[in-house]
Amino acid sequence: MENKVAIYGAYGHTGKFLVAQLYQQGFRPILIGRDADKLNILSKDYPDLVIKVADINHPETLDVAFADAEIIVNCAGPFLDTAEPIIQSAIRLGKHYVDVSAEQKAVLDIFEQFSEKAKQADITIIPAAAFYGGLGDLLSTTLTQGWDKVDEIALYIGLDSWHPTKGTRLTGERNHYQRFMFAENRLQPVLEVKSKIWEFPHPILRKEVVTVPLSEIITISRHINVNTINTYLSQNSLTDIRSDETPEPKPVDEKNRSSQRFCMEVVATKDNKQRSIIAEGIDIYAVTAPLIVEAIKRILTGKIKKQGVTTLGEGFDATDFLSALDADDIVISDIKETDIN
Repeated sequence: MENKVAIYGAYGHTGKFLVAQLYQQGFRPILIGRDADKLNILSKDYPDLVIKVADINHPETLDVAFADAEIIVNCAGPFLDTAEPIIQSAIRLGKHYVDVSAEQKAVLDIFEQFSEKAKQADITIIPAAAFYGGLGDLLSTTLTQGWDKVDEIALYIGLDSWHPTKGTRLTGERNHYQRFMFAENRLQPVLEVKSKIWEFPHPILRKEVVTVPLSEIITISRHINVNTINTYLSQNSLTDIRSDETPEPKPVDEKNRSSQRFCMEVVATKDNKQRSIIAEGIDIYAVTAPLIVEAIKRILTGKIKKQGVTTLGEGFDATDFLSALDADDIVISDIKETDIN
């Protein structure tokens, strides 16, 4: 699996998780970024891997860096800045593209600007293939299988804490655009923040959750016939991320994961039926790596259902995808179905 995968932003927090998991599974990714010093530091842990310096402001350097790969993974936010130039390079070179964006506008822009160009180039582009955007899309797709239309999909994300990376903070500062909700089968500006109490499994337990529309709104609505999508995030994690005093995540285990615990519960409603599914694990940044690696393997082996711009849930067999993930990375519950009186 020499040089099949190029990782832009390889020395970033999420990039390092991805490099480690790919390397462990026999891949030899090309390590790419704009900072030569950071690349050289990372290469000390992977002396047999190729490193290349490339800058989004110099398209020719991107083309040279990506030339030998089949798939480009963009781990360098803010994606409002990095996605377009890297995708332009992917289209010129005929390479597949995957990123880890949680930014609604970045994901929307990719669908609107590159859907036709990607089809013409016969490549697959998957934005938001991460904890935010990708995991909720996979869970929602699995949950609503067999339903031709869905009344509501609600995602409840509970974190016991959120120690943001520098990249997360930079993205927050850059992303000043209107956020969208999905209601009456269309995207609409968020006019109010709703709050409710949600009971998560141990160890998250009872939490206040508030409306926070991220990239799941975009990924799910692109391919599931649903009237309303609501996404909620635990208030305590928002308090953490909004505080300048909150430190960056610190590794506590052999996978360099932090101690952060997460739970994502998805509830889908159709007529008088309600279904729910739960995903639990450790470290929202770290869990992005197994999601991306599984997508990479499926693209390389032709298990992709759509060319052009797509999502994890639409592009792959979502149920099979989730079942292939290691329980040490993420635990997926069985689907529960109940009648609503």
